[in-house]
Amino acid sequence: MKRVLIIKLTSMGDLMHALPAITEAKSKYEDIEFDWVIDKNFSSVAKWHPSVINTIETNHRKWKTNIFSSEVRKEIKDIRSKINEASYDFVVDMQNNLKSAFVSYNSKQEVYGMDKNSAREFPAHLAYKNKIDVDKSLHAVLRQKILLSSSLGYETNLEINDYGIEKIAFEKPDFDLPDNYCVLVQNASWPTKLWSVQKWQDLIDYLEQKNITCLLPSGTIKEKLRAETIASKSNLAKALDIMDLNKVAYLIDNANFCVCSDTGLAHLSAVVGTPSTTLYGPTDVNLIGTFGKNQAHLIGDNGDMEAISVERVISSLRI
Repeated sequence: MKRVLIIKLTSMGDLMHALPAITEAKSKYEDIEFDWVIDKNFSSVAKWHPSVINTIETNHRKWKTNIFSSEVRKEIKDIRSKINEASYDFVVDMQNNLKSAFVSYNSKQEVYGMDKNSAREFPAHLAYKNKIDVDKSLHAVLRQKILLSSSLGYETNLEINDYGIEKIAFEKPDFDLPDNYCVLVQNASWPTKLWSVQKWQDLIDYLEQKNITCLLPSGTIKEKLRAETIASKSNLAKALDIMDLNKVAYLIDNANFCVCSDTGLAHLSAVVGTPSTTLYGPTDVNLIGTFGKNQAHLIGDNGDMEAISVERVISSLRI
C-alpha cells in the first residue's frame, strides 16, 4: 500500500486541476491511497475522488490576519499533528505557494515540490527537500501530472487526462429542475473577470426565445444581488440561493450547457463534462483555462471581457 499526502489548499479551480494527476497515479499503482490537506470551504472537491481517503481541513484564510490568536495557533498545531501522526510514503505540495509551503514546512517528512524556477511563489521551494523542475509554459493540469509522477516515480502520459471523480456526493437541490435549462455563472473574484449585467440580460433574452430556463448560482450575498438584477428581466431566469458545492455540482452536471465567467465553477463544468463557454479577459487560457471535453474559450481583445459580444457567445452554444 502506498500512502500519499497531498498539500493543496485552494482555490476551487486549482484543486480541480489536481484530479487528473491523482487518477493517473491510481492507474499506475492500484494500491495507492491519498490524504489531502485542503481549505474546508472546498473540501468537497477532494472527496469527489475515490482515491482520496481522508481530508485534513484548514481555515488558513484567517492565518494571515489572526496568526497570533489562540484559535489560529491551535488550528495550526492540530494540522501539524494530523500531518505527522500518519506515516506517508510521499508528501507532495501540489500548490507550491507560500501558504502551502508553510504547511509543508510543518511536515516532519521530506516534502516533494516544485523548484525555484517552477514554483508559483518565491521562496516556496525552500520548504521542499525534493525539488522538481516543471515547465511553467504548460497548462496547470499537465504541471500537476508531471509533479506527482516525478515525485512517485512513474512516467506520465500528458495525452490522457481523466478527472476520475465519482458523483455519488452530488446532491439534488431542494426545488424542481426544469426539463430544459442552462447554468449562467455570472460572478467572479475580480472586476476584470466580470461581463456586464446588460450583456448577461441580452443573452437571457435570446435563451428565453429558445424556451431555455437560466439558473444563476452565487457564492456570496453580493454575488446573489447581482444575479437577481441580471435575472429580473425574464421569467425564465432565476437567481439561486447560496448552496453547498455538491448541490451546485449536481446543477452543472445535469444542465444542457453553461456560460461562465472566469471562476471556479467554470472548471467544474470541465470536470463533469458539461458543454460550457467560458469568457476570459486577462487570464492566459493556455495556462489555467478550463481543461477538458466540451469546453469553449472566448477571449476579449486586449484582455477586456466587455469586448466579447453577446453574438459571439450565442454562436458558441450547442442549442
